[in-house]
Amino acid sequence: MTTPYDDIKSSILDAAMMHVAFDGWSEATLKAAIADAGVEPALARAVLPRGAVDLALAYHQRGDQQMLEAIRAMDMTEMKMRDKIIAAVRARLAVGDKEAVRRGMTLFALPQHAGDGAKALWATADLIWDTLGDSSDDVNWYTKRATLTAVLSSTVLYWLGDDSEGDEATWAFLDRRVGDVMQVEKLKAQVGDSPLLKPFMAGPNWLARQIRAPMRRPRGDWPLGAGRS
Repeated sequence: MTTPYDDIKSSILDAAMMHVAFDGWSEATLKAAIADAGVEPALARAVLPRGAVDLALAYHQRGDQQMLEAIRAMDMTEMKMRDKIIAAVRARLAVGDKEAVRRGMTLFALPQHAGDGAKALWATADLIWDTLGDSSDDVNWYTKRATLTAVLSSTVLYWLGDDSEGDEATWAFLDRRVGDVMQVEKLKAQVGDSPLLKPFMAGPNWLARQIRAPMRRPRGDWPLGAGRS
């Protein structure tokens, strides 16, 4: 359910898209978008208190929601988990505009915003796993999201430089990266099933449970408002 603030933010974001290619996710873009959307500047600042950074995050969160809708529309009944993950990541990239994403990467590469970018990618990975029905509650909960975050970040970087027909080179790269991750998951499962090696996982599993509690809050409680459009 959207709120008036969500609608205002969405209007500003819509207006911003034509400016991002020229001015990036910047104060200039924000001011132009506010004017184009016909929103009172004071109200816009209340909706986006950190200005252009919040606008860039709103763009990322919109993409997450569009990805979620695409995943839910897919029939994944007969798909293996690796194929579900690939389909989800492809769906996420499909809703992104390369220039807008490139400008966002530039913004979140700045030291003062690097934490925001990392949290946004983590939220995307968390959303994918939750949507695919992940029910892990041990060290796997953390490592699945950490490895998928790495897959997402490396695939996005590859995609930004890909000029192949239909981004085929990116999809091949994604297939290899997910294959690597699944090999790691297979190894972890073998360790977990081994009477000899299983005790060594007790410490990591305990640590992951301590980390998981604050990380897995309802989406509306994320500092970035992850999952909201």
